[in-house]
Amino acid sequence: PGQYGAPPPASQHGFPPQQQYGASPPGQYSQPSLPSPGYSPQIPAVNMRGQPINVSADIEGLYKAMKGWGTDEKKLISVLGGKDPLEMAAIRAQYQQRYHQDLVEHLKKECGGDFGDAIVHLARGPLLGDVYALKASMKGMGTKENALNEILISRNNADIHAIKTEYQRVHRTSLEADLKSDLSAGTEDLFLMLVAGTRAEDSAPVIDQQTQQDVDRLVSAMGSNSFTKNAPQACQVLVSKNDAQIRAMAQAYQRKWNKPLLTEIKSNFSGHMEKALVLLIERAHNRPKSDAQLLEEAMAGPGTKDTYLIQRLIRAHWDKNHMQAVVNAYRQEFPNKDRGDLVRRVQGETSGDYERLLVACI
Repeated sequence: PGQYGAPPPASQHGFPPQQQYGASPPGQYSQPSLPSPGYSPQIPAVNMRGQPINVSADIEGLYKAMKGWGTDEKKLISVLGGKDPLEMAAIRAQYQQRYHQDLVEHLKKECGGDFGDAIVHLARGPLLGDVYALKASMKGMGTKENALNEILISRNNADIHAIKTEYQRVHRTSLEADLKSDLSAGTEDLFLMLVAGTRAEDSAPVIDQQTQQDVDRLVSAMGSNSFTKNAPQACQVLVSKNDAQIRAMAQAYQRKWNKPLLTEIKSNFSGHMEKALVLLIERAHNRPKSDAQLLEEAMAGPGTKDTYLIQRLIRAHWDKNHMQAVVNAYRQEFPNKDRGDLVRRVQGETSGDYERLLVACI
């Protein structure tokens, strides 16, 4: 590993023109990141393993599973549980083409409860899943801040732009407009920065001099007597950096001030903004560990937070290598929870077809 340590295992979800917030991040000349699988509008011809996509038998099986009286849930699970984002996009498109019916709407009619919520979220694929979860997080009284944080934080620019475009297409309003109507003050500023799509590309290098300047700007903002006025400056420093640059800043901060940057963030911020920035830093350091902790949080205590469990597990499963890294991280972080076995932990919190579907995603 280099000076700043090896990056955490790559993930499609953890890894977009300059708007009103701040200067362009250093390294803007760097190679732009490609959209994650499932975030491109084109219907792919090959899957993530490079094999030609042929889903004819899959869509026929899905249709038969929902035709007539009753639903064959086990067939739905066997068809949809192991598909990658590109295969899922092809299934939705070809199902519509062959049966003149929207697959997601058909599933909604046939499947209910937690299983229905999970199978619908899965069938939407990663991009549509994000777009519907974002809208749901801003409906009704109060903002479901966890969903906003987990979908929008640490995303590469290409994914952010794909999410904004699809959000506008599906909901007939812009993501920015909904964020402005749902959030306020510093939290609104933070999320408008996140969706501006001006984060340093993953290929942008760590430059020591720039890192030190960024740390100084952060300290200046957080050390101010009028911190609330300077919170946007602190946020801009953090959200404009890629994961490697955030790790470098954290190490430089630790060396200079002999305390973790995370501790300082927690003491200077509160509420939704604190949770968002803590997640940003934790993901930069170790995305699989962060995702494992979020999964356990959804299952811990009395009652299972099923909406979060569904979204978190399915989001992680779209990248099989990342999902395996999350399983390994869970084993390390929670050895006393079903001996660190994520599958057994999920089985203990769920039942029936709902359980079988989530386990199929692991």
